[in-house]
Amino acid sequence: MEAQRAVTTTSRMRRLAEELADEGVGFLAPGGVGDPLLEELDYALRPPVHEQRVPTYGAIVGPSVDADEWHISTQLQVSRRQTTGYRDAQIRRFADGFSAWAVRVPQGLDEFVVFDRSAGSERDLVVLAEASGARLVQRDEAGIVRVVGPFGVVRSDMGGWHHEPPLESWIEEIPGCLAAGQRTVLGHLLDFAVHDLGARHIGALLIMHPTGDLSANHQQRLQVPPELRIQRPYDLAPLRHGLAQSDGATVFDADGVLRRMGIHLVPSRDAEEHVRPLGGTKHTSALRYSYDDPDAVVIAVSDDGPVTVMRHGLVVGRSPDDDAIHA
Repeated sequence: MEAQRAVTTTSRMRRLAEELADEGVGFLAPGGVGDPLLEELDYALRPPVHEQRVPTYGAIVGPSVDADEWHISTQLQVSRRQTTGYRDAQIRRFADGFSAWAVRVPQGLDEFVVFDRSAGSERDLVVLAEASGARLVQRDEAGIVRVVGPFGVVRSDMGGWHHEPPLESWIEEIPGCLAAGQRTVLGHLLDFAVHDLGARHIGALLIMHPTGDLSANHQQRLQVPPELRIQRPYDLAPLRHGLAQSDGATVFDADGVLRRMGIHLVPSRDAEEHVRPLGGTKHTSALRYSYDDPDAVVIAVSDDGPVTVMRHGLVVGRSPDDDAIHA
């Protein structure tokens, strides 16, 4: 049976705009009821159900940069498909929000783009939004709806709306994340921590060390992993997948190459005496390790999302919503 959904109406758009305003994320649609983003967001929040399957979805709303230029910063090859003569409902059927995206202008969906790889992670969405000068709407497999744009990332799930400000709003405060205005290895690692791990509630400890050979006391519990690089977009999916199945700390060298996984950090007696506990065991061991190894930068990702950066036994940065540390 053909999937059905209620037809978008002005009253529905008004209710959605009011909901966004009440939740403190009204900045998503500054154009109010007439903002084209509202219709795409409404569709993502309430898509048609076909034989008990709820589809994923993705729309690129109001791009200000020509699609032929997106590959420069996204490292994606873009295949453009004109959709003249097709109704919006037909175009949405093929826009999965990962490899295939509908392109929305005020008059409707006038184009369809297909990438040469999946670009559905939150980090991918942030890069794509910046490259296209657009706002992106995505519904993923878990039913989480994201809107990504200059304001950062806004997620909607069963817990309500959550706003993640742009990484640049606090990354500049952390030494070593930027050089000549460009992301360093540490900057890429922090980006991965926030948008690939924290966004998926994957708890982790990430260590950047100049050589990857940790000098402070530790125990290695897993074999040497493949040499994945944090700067390569296509290396991030297997890296994320591996971290979701691993305990302990993960080590990268100064070139961003994955060197060790499953590291158990063993604090020295000196660290235990001079570094007070921070939240639970995970954050405390991370902070004390950063005290023992002055060459290391440690990034702790909580299971519930917030990210903390540590060095020399001190917290040097936290994601904006990290008011309390959870192990």
